[in-house]
Amino acid sequence: MLSRQIRPLLLRASARPKTPQTFPTSLRSYAQAAAVQDTKPPVAVFGLDGTYATALFTAAAKTSSLESTSKSLAALAEVFRKDTKLPGILTAPTLGPGDKSQIIQEIQRHMGGVDKGDTVKNFLKTLSDNNRLGILQGVCEKFATLMGAARGELELTVTSAAKLDSKTLQRLEAAVAKSEYSQGKKLKLAPKVNPDIKGGLIVEIGDRTIDLSVSSKIAKMNKLLTDTL
Repeated sequence: MLSRQIRPLLLRASARPKTPQTFPTSLRSYAQAAAVQDTKPPVAVFGLDGTYATALFTAAAKTSSLESTSKSLAALAEVFRKDTKLPGILTAPTLGPGDKSQIIQEIQRHMGGVDKGDTVKNFLKTLSDNNRLGILQGVCEKFATLMGAARGELELTVTSAAKLDSKTLQRLEAAVAKSEYSQGKKLKLAPKVNPDIKGGLIVEIGDRTIDLSVSSKIAKMNKLLTDTL
């Protein structure tokens, strides 16, 4: 796992005295450079990770590297999915510039060598310079949303308490595709696991959410009992 490879960096960094951190304005210059031509993202994504994902989308569109960038971030998203300890390491406050540089090199090795024009490499440096490597996982998710919209896809997020098998997911996707919720668009399935929902499903498609989770039912029951008493 990637976290095992970069954990020694974290241990060495924690042993060094802390130095004040500075936050350069590289994101602004990065976005300004990308905005030379009209490359407006198809939808708005929010949050700090959404801001960075939008800047990356714009830069990739300008350099005609959207597809390669998408593949690189999809590979990184898979790394995050398999390595749950990685986000915690990337947010460690003790990491110095040298540590971050080595981490970026390790991350690049997991992208499959499809980074056209070093778009993602330069973006990772921007995140590092701004002390924002910790939002990389969110950036991967928001960028996937932007790419799906650009391709005319509609993201279908299915959250369950435990991992669903492929057959069940296919049946859910087929059912939603036949419903009015699909809007006649191609669906992009994004399964997620969240034990906190206890059971059942939460289905999100576009801006609509269908909450069929056990946790939601318990919350409604508790409210009913509280109101009654």
